[in-house]
Amino acid sequence: MIRTIKSEHIKLEQSLIEIGLSNKEAGVYIALLLLGHGTVSQISRSANINRTTGYDILDSLLAKGLISISGKEPKQEYTAESPESLDKFISGEIRRKHEILEKTKEIIPELKSIHNIKDRPRVFFYEGREGLEKVYEDTLTSTETIRAYANLEYMNIGLPGYFPEYFKRRASRGISIRAIGPETEDNVELTKRDIEEKRITALVPKNIFDISPEINIYDNKVMIASWKEKLGIIIESEEIADSMKKIYELAWAEAKRLDKELKSSSSQ
Repeated sequence: MIRTIKSEHIKLEQSLIEIGLSNKEAGVYIALLLLGHGTVSQISRSANINRTTGYDILDSLLAKGLISISGKEPKQEYTAESPESLDKFISGEIRRKHEILEKTKEIIPELKSIHNIKDRPRVFFYEGREGLEKVYEDTLTSTETIRAYANLEYMNIGLPGYFPEYFKRRASRGISIRAIGPETEDNVELTKRDIEEKRITALVPKNIFDISPEINIYDNKVMIASWKEKLGIIIESEEIADSMKKIYELAWAEAKRLDKELKSSSSQ
């Protein structure tokens, strides 16, 4: 008889397992629903488990609010609560998991701070439009001024429609950028919004410095957006980022000189 009952209700047990009960909890709960009420011995026999395990499972179901208990040993009996009590149980589980998720988000920065990656550079590759957007989104985590080699002409071809909103979001987060780029129509137009988009630009001769791919250097990262390969790369390394920043400062000094010459020649 027990085997017949379990086979008839196996789908119900599986559904209970899917919403958070263990295998044995689901079996005991179904058994108690069928009995209505019973002692540990009666319920354990019906659920085909030993009496000691029965006590543990019933205590767990009590804690979940799915059953109730009355009387005293040896006549203590358990009663199944209305199946509607599952709503309260599931709501509590969702709330608990949400709290766990929020707590996890809180401690991730602290855990990252003690995660020793100084001697272990990491390289991440991302492909396609989604990958290129991903590496740009990472630059929005920068805690310092971004140093960049960029060409808006290629950027707009590689990610059409993405950058106007990206520039606004970067500026709204208080992240400034210094950019070296070729003197193109797009870049010249872009410089008109430098102040509002928290950017300082140095333009260099396009016939000599037609920059591609884009490179951003920030914190302990070097981001590369390859427009031809449709590939986004992030190198995470204190040593590499520090060296790239120093090289950038050399390039920046020369770029400012060239920018001044271009402005001077165009005004004559």
